[in-house]
Amino acid sequence: MKKFIFKDTEKNTETVLPVTPPSFEVSHGINVETINIHTLGDVNLPGYGTLATIKIDCTFPAQKYNFVQAGAKIDPYGYVKKFKNWSDNHTILRFIVSDTSVNIPVFVQEITYGERDGTGDVYASITLREHRELTVIQTKKTGNSTRKSEKRSVSIQNYTIKKGDTLSAICRKYYGDSSLYKKLASYNNIKNPNLIIAGKTIKLPDKSLL
Repeated sequence: MKKFIFKDTEKNTETVLPVTPPSFEVSHGINVETINIHTLGDVNLPGYGTLATIKIDCTFPAQKYNFVQAGAKIDPYGYVKKFKNWSDNHTILRFIVSDTSVNIPVFVQEITYGERDGTGDVYASITLREHRELTVIQTKKTGNSTRKSEKRSVSIQNYTIKKGDTLSAICRKYYGDSSLYKKLASYNNIKNPNLIIAGKTIKLPDKSLL
């Protein structure tokens, strides 16, 4: 007789369904993306694998039948409570079916339960979803990301003020923009940009420095 086993690895406990379900179903597949290509039409492109969905219909007996697993507890609502707690607490379980290849990390997505024949037995439908551990992948820095930006050489010229010069005229001549005269005055610590003295030397930096 197959055993349907739920292992809680955090608490190191193991729960076996008291009655072996008559059947179970595990889905397996891949994602498929459909794209439309001009003149060709729809094309299906296979993608990465999907996570398994497992559905089980089971019975939690209220009395000791001869088909109940040896050593199983006769406590139908105790089993219901356990599955509800696993679902509410997002507990990751290891679901195993003996004598099969089924051994999957899962969490309980849903449990539906109830009684139907007056025996006190509880009939439940359980949906399990495969769990995938999220990992952080650390990528190595490429040469481009670690390369320091090269410093651009910036030239600074000295200019001796001539009679009749104005800062706006100097800016128009050297930078092509007379409106930079106030910035040039600030760069040279000239308090009044409209008053300069012939014979004094000022610095003409690169336009990007103004």
